Amino acid sequence: MNSSQIKHFDYIFTGTGLSALMTVYKMIQAGKFEDKSILLLDENFKKTNDRTWCFWDKGESIWNSVISKKWNSALFANEKFKRDLDLKPYQYNQIRGLDFYNFVLEEISKHSNITFLKEKVTDINEQETHVFVGTEYNRYTCSYLFNSIYTKTFAESQTKYPVLQQHFIGWFIKSNIEIFNPEQATFMDFSVEQKGNTRFMYVLPTSKTEALVEYTLFSDKLLQQDEYENEIQKYLKKLGATAYEIVEKEQGSIPMTCFPFWKRNTKRVLNIGTAGGWTKASTGYTFKNSDKKSTDLVNFIQTEGFKMKDFHKKSRFWFYDLLLLDILYRHNELGNQIFSSLFKKGSPGLIFKFLDEETSLIEDFKVILKCPKGPFIRALFRLKFK
Repeated sequence: MNSSQIKHFDYIFTGTGLSALMTVYKMIQAGKFEDKSILLLDENFKKTNDRTWCFWDKGESIWNSVISKKWNSALFANEKFKRDLDLKPYQYNQIRGLDFYNFVLEEISKHSNITFLKEKVTDINEQETHVFVGTEYNRYTCSYLFNSIYTKTFAESQTKYPVLQQHFIGWFIKSNIEIFNPEQATFMDFSVEQKGNTRFMYVLPTSKTEALVEYTLFSDKLLQQDEYENEIQKYLKKLGATAYEIVEKEQGSIPMTCFPFWKRNTKRVLNIGTAGGWTKASTGYTFKNSDKKSTDLVNFIQTEGFKMKDFHKKSRFWFYDLLLLDILYRHNELGNQIFSSLFKKGSPGLIFKFLDEETSLIEDFKVILKCPKGPFIRALFRLKFK
C-alpha cells in the first residue's frame, strides 16, 4: 500500500476501553471537535458484559442513565468487628460494562466524523509530523494518538516501583433464599483467611436473593481459578446460602503501581487509562479516576499549542500511594490491619474525599494518622534514602 492510500485522521485511539470511550464521549459533549476526524481501533466490538465498575459520587453524574444500582450504606468487616458505613453525602454506584459500552457507542454512531473499526493494532510508529498506526489489515496515520493498550512489561520488568495486582473472580448469583441486604454493599470483608496476603470479599447486592460476590486480593501473584471459587463457595455458605444459581462470572487483574507511565508520553502520543497510570494505584479503582482524567484531557487538547508530554501533573497523592504499595509489596499481610484501622473509626466521607485526591493537607493527616504508624514511617525512610 503506498502513502496516498493511507487514510489520515486527526486523532486515533488505540484500544477502546473505559478511558478511550469516556474521552471520546466528552469530546462529543464539548461540541468543539465536529471538524476533527477520529478513529477508534480495537480487536473486539464491546458486545459483552466483561466487567463491572463502581464509583462513589455526590448527586447526579453524567453517567446516571447507565447506573444500575446505588447504595447509601456499606459494610466493612474483619475477623474482629463489623461496621456499617453511612456514605452520605456520597452514594456508591454500579455500572455494568455492557450498559456503558452501549450508551457511549450509540452516541458515537450519531457522528459521521468518528469511526470505530474492529482491528488489532500491531504497530505504532511516531514521526515528526504524524503518527503511523498499523493493524492486521490496514495502515493509518494521525496527528495525535491516544493509546490505552497496556503493555505490562513496562512496569513489571523494573524494580524501582513495586507492582501489585488487584485480582479477583466474581460470581453473579441468584440464591433460592433471601441472604443479602440490597441496601448495603460490602466494601471489604477481611474475615476470610488471609494466608499471608491482603484478601477480602466484595459484595454488591441488587436484591435479597441476587448479588455479585467477588473474592479479591491485593498481592503480586495470581491464584489458580479454583482457589478463588472455593473461597466464594465457603463465603456463600457462611452467609446461609443453601442453593444458588451462578448467572454470570467475571474475573480480572488490575495493576496497582506508581510506575511513571506518563514518562512514555511523547510529542504526539499520549498513554491513557491503565496504560497511562490512570488507575488509582492504592486501590485499583479505575472509573472515578478515568472520569476526572478524561475531562482534564478534553480540556487540555482544546488549549492552543498543547504538548502531550505536559498533560500529566504529579501530586502528593502519588507519593501516598507509593508508600502504601511499598508496605504491601514487602509485607502483604498488613493490608487487613491498614484498611481496618482506616475504616474502624474514620469518616467514610473523608476517606472517599482523600481517595478522590480532593483533601487539604490537614484532612490528609486526619486520614493518614488513622493508619498504623510504624509501617508508614519505615516506608518513608526507605523511599527517602532510596
